[in-house]
Amino acid sequence: MRLSYPGGVRAIPGPLLAAAATLPAGEWRDRERRHAERADALTAGWRHRKPLGEKHAIEDFLFTYYPTRPAQLRRWHPGPGVVLRWPSAEGDDARVACADRASWRWYREVEDGVALDVEAYLAERGDTVRYVRALLRATASRPGRFGCFGLHEWAMVYRDHAAGRDHRHPLPLRLGTQGTDRVVETHPVQCSHFDAFRFFTPEAAPLNRLSPTRETQPALEQPGCLHATMDLYKWALKLGPAVPGGLTLSTFELARDVRAVDMRASPYDVSSYGLAPIAVETAEGKAEYVRHQRAFAARGARLRHDLLAVCDLLVEGETAPSA
Repeated sequence: MRLSYPGGVRAIPGPLLAAAATLPAGEWRDRERRHAERADALTAGWRHRKPLGEKHAIEDFLFTYYPTRPAQLRRWHPGPGVVLRWPSAEGDDARVACADRASWRWYREVEDGVALDVEAYLAERGDTVRYVRALLRATASRPGRFGCFGLHEWAMVYRDHAAGRDHRHPLPLRLGTQGTDRVVETHPVQCSHFDAFRFFTPEAAPLNRLSPTRETQPALEQPGCLHATMDLYKWALKLGPAVPGGLTLSTFELARDVRAVDMRASPYDVSSYGLAPIAVETAEGKAEYVRHQRAFAARGARLRHDLLAVCDLLVEGETAPSA
């Protein structure tokens, strides 16, 4: 099975590293370099703003809600079942890089080079792998639902003004406070994602047709949800070095694109960022939102499949007999 993200490496079934894929030094060093360049491009805005103390109400979410260090994204991993070969020439830069990688957490030297130490990784992270695998599999098994129209963001500010609370973001409301409240009161609120629902205002929570909890998340998560799609990035981060670097960056890119649409469809006026609103209070806006939602669900399905493939490879390797 070939993974669909850029730079994917063919997965090896059976006991991991018994017949592992190998990458010559020149090839994996090139992938490492190109990965770092891609990561630098994706984090350039955050790295520029942070030392200046500048805020971005849309993009900062990817570095604060999902606590991420640019250096973490910049670090390339080949994934399980892949050996990074030692270079043939002594003194090669790749030899230094390979020796350094062998000191990284959950890596070890093998006969031909360096690879992820799957046994050590699973000893510490096995429960996380199994949880993520079950959640992703349950989500993938369901049809997407496309009738929420992004009202979760509206429910997060509902009646804030009347209660004397500040909004979550320092942006004006596009329809004002009364207009925003009216949208929530005249539209069905049906959020299935706990990590969005938990930010609803106290007045909005009872209006939701569902009552998501952390415990019911595996039973309610569905692939049409923008936040479930953004969370593919969270699960890639949770799985850490077991996820090939290109896959992690692809989940980041998808989360970035989803976040922009999420805020365009929110009650906030995002025109200061050069973005046009998606007016979900209108029929045209609802249709536009659903078009984005379906496109994101399709992209998310491919990346969810690839994350599941990583989890399957790890779990199957854990239970397979030794070679």
